[in-house]
Amino acid sequence: MNKEKVQSLAQARSKIDEIDSHIIELIATRQFYVDQVIRFKRSMENVPSPRIDEVLNHVKTQAQEQGLDPDLIAQLYQEMIQHFIRRELKEIRP
Repeated sequence: MNKEKVQSLAQARSKIDEIDSHIIELIATRQFYVDQVIRFKRSMENVPSPRIDEVLNHVKTQAQEQGLDPDLIAQLYQEMIQHFIRRELKEIRP
């Protein structure tokens, strides 16, 4: 995604809104693939902590490379991962 200087507050806010739309679309796509993973799992024991750690370490590294706070990104991902686990328990595997 290109980063470009804006000329007004309204333009900056419009860009932020556009980015938010992309983020939401990407989260929806991620959820789709999480649902696909569920098909291959037999039990919740198949949500291994090492996999969660692997994901968190990966996004923290990416965040740092982009000049972001890795702890913030890890916190966001931890919440998203926990949401998907709760969703799986509630909706996919009642």
